[in-house]
Amino acid sequence: MIRLHLELSGAVQGVGFRPFVYQLANELGLAGWVRNSVNGVEVEIEGGADAVNGFEAELQERLPAHASIARLDRWAIPKENARDFRIAASAAGEIGARTADVLPDIALCDECLADIRDPSNRRYAYPFANCTHCGPRFSIALDLPYDRANTTMQGFQMCEACLEEYESPANRRFHAQPNACPDCGPQLSWLNRSGTLLSECADALESAAIAIEKGQIVAVKGVGGFHLFADARNTEAIDVLRKRKNRPSKPLALMFPSLESAVSEVEISEQESEWLQSSAAPIVILPRRATSSLPDSLAPGNPGLGVMLPYSPFHYLITQRLGFPVVATSGNRGDEPICIENDEAVERLRGIADGFLVHDRPIARAVDDSVVRMAAGRAMLLRRARGYAPSPIPVKDLGEPALAFGGDLKNAIALADGDRVYLSQHIGDLATLETRRAFERCVADFCAMRDFAPAAVACDRHPSYHSRQLAVASGNQVIAIQHHHAHAVGCASENDVGPEEAYFGVVWDGTGYGDDDSVWGGEFLRCEGNEYQRHAWLRPFPLPGGEKAIRDPRFAALGCLHEAGIEVEDTFLADRLSKEEIAVSRRMIERGINTPRTSSAGRLFDAVSALCGLRERNGYEGEAAMALEFAASTDPSLAAYPIIFEGEGEIDWRPLLNAIVRDLVDEKQSPAVVAARFHHSLVDMIVQVASGANCETIALSGGCFQNVFLLERTIVRLRASGFRPIWSRQAPSNDGGLALGQAVLASRIVSSQA
Repeated sequence: MIRLHLELSGAVQGVGFRPFVYQLANELGLAGWVRNSVNGVEVEIEGGADAVNGFEAELQERLPAHASIARLDRWAIPKENARDFRIAASAAGEIGARTADVLPDIALCDECLADIRDPSNRRYAYPFANCTHCGPRFSIALDLPYDRANTTMQGFQMCEACLEEYESPANRRFHAQPNACPDCGPQLSWLNRSGTLLSECADALESAAIAIEKGQIVAVKGVGGFHLFADARNTEAIDVLRKRKNRPSKPLALMFPSLESAVSEVEISEQESEWLQSSAAPIVILPRRATSSLPDSLAPGNPGLGVMLPYSPFHYLITQRLGFPVVATSGNRGDEPICIENDEAVERLRGIADGFLVHDRPIARAVDDSVVRMAAGRAMLLRRARGYAPSPIPVKDLGEPALAFGGDLKNAIALADGDRVYLSQHIGDLATLETRRAFERCVADFCAMRDFAPAAVACDRHPSYHSRQLAVASGNQVIAIQHHHAHAVGCASENDVGPEEAYFGVVWDGTGYGDDDSVWGGEFLRCEGNEYQRHAWLRPFPLPGGEKAIRDPRFAALGCLHEAGIEVEDTFLADRLSKEEIAVSRRMIERGINTPRTSSAGRLFDAVSALCGLRERNGYEGEAAMALEFAASTDPSLAAYPIIFEGEGEIDWRPLLNAIVRDLVDEKQSPAVVAARFHHSLVDMIVQVASGANCETIALSGGCFQNVFLLERTIVRLRASGFRPIWSRQAPSNDGGLALGQAVLASRIVSSQA
């Protein structure tokens, strides 16, 4: 007879882990106890040596669906001659580092779906059904350990029937912390546009459905915040939503009642079907069918639609009641964070929503929908939030604890702790006061949840970034990380590339503060350890008007034409700008007034898009570049334009631009042909530059590599040339993943200083 004490960390809370341990111990005839702690789960197990050893093996082989063990420590302790096994009260109020993981919110499981569809079940049509296999986790957690008293369900006392389920080892709701039913749990309410209560429970859902059918805009409180719902078939309703939200062209996400209803509108591969129906249930970007009957205004000029399926009982009930797809866009105004409180939504969404479908389960933190897209046979995260955050990313050779503040666009923060990095949910652009407040809440929340005290705070080198200013104000040691180096390190880290391995980072994006105080964005970096060398870069060109040229690609095109020695009047761009605009821009360039120079690949994409007449303005970030990608995808051409590169240093793209102008003006080539040739030229460039880098591993990162046409062709060509290309898997390649690389570097730098 022996007795062991086990301590387990990882995803072991909120996944039915204690009930699993309880059932396994009883199955093997063992005694002892299991409890939650701030570090994860503690187990004491007593019995025959063979049975105890068998318990350890089974424990790791038969984990619950969403559980994972990051670390298991064990040691022998004196026998107590215990006779039974029990679930003990959680170890609350402990002092010390908190290493337990908070699970992401989990989409509705098949068993709970069956419950709410069964008229004989007491949870029939109940919008908040859940069990140990599904339901809210991260969005309701207030503290660790993950017990009901430490969640926003603390105000709902379970009825006798729910308590019996909660205490029954044979029930799948055994220790399900958000467990509730219509008699004791959260309820729906329907409010008018002024916030006045009109109806409750089932009547509230029916009232909201009727409003949507009438073409109205309804603010809907979900799992991690509010959506704005509208009939996705109704062009007028879509136009009203766009006008009220001031979102003229950015694609709108859709929620379909079922996978079967989505198949008639979009093409869905087997893998994409799995993502849609997974526990993360993200928005998946899918190709629109040629026979689709949905309005083009859902995603103007875009061949894809962002599609998700109902991921909570509430979403399932309302979409089933409607029987048609709805727009389900973020419940916010402009660039502000999504609303999570009822009164807040009524105030901030005033003038946008015609009514509010709310509930009384508080949301602990805003968690937007995640967005994924198929790229090179696997999911590429464009936005990491619900269903993924705050799951940790394992990273080799981390050092001291570090906190990273990310950048100012698509902000997310990160904690490097132990051998893992915790990347937060998407926060947003820090241009607004509301988002900066949300950022500060997220920092405080992440640190408090883990009792985290960083040895250093990492931030971007850009002196004007709000994120950097907030890092300086934190009072911690601040480590400023070059923007593109952070991108490269983040990509390498999540692909298991350790600091001892040299690799080559191809980092292309719109804007990043360079070491020479100029705007970088078309970078080739040789990385090793905590250092990097700028091996090559796109020849810089002027951006007349600075920020204006980012919003209006025509001015990026003017800068490129000037750098290439091409007269604007010799291109079609002269027909798309006034003579005064051209003259003023020339003077700005010649005098260097408000005309920064940049090596940005993103701005080069914008310029070519404008020259092709595809987009003259960016209604949202990346719109012009996306139009160029979509045009290229329609042409089978493999031809490429010339570039000049001498093996290191500046890459001369001017021959490419001259060839593009000749194709458009003299050869009358279509924008699709030019777009395809432009992309193939960039792929040629990457392979050519990589050939002189003396590195096998090539890390492709930065927002430009969200371009699937570019990414997939680059991967194929690099592999054919004997390289090992890697790209982002668990974090976005855009600035949403910037904090990952910052946290890794800061952690290692502080360790090297010790």
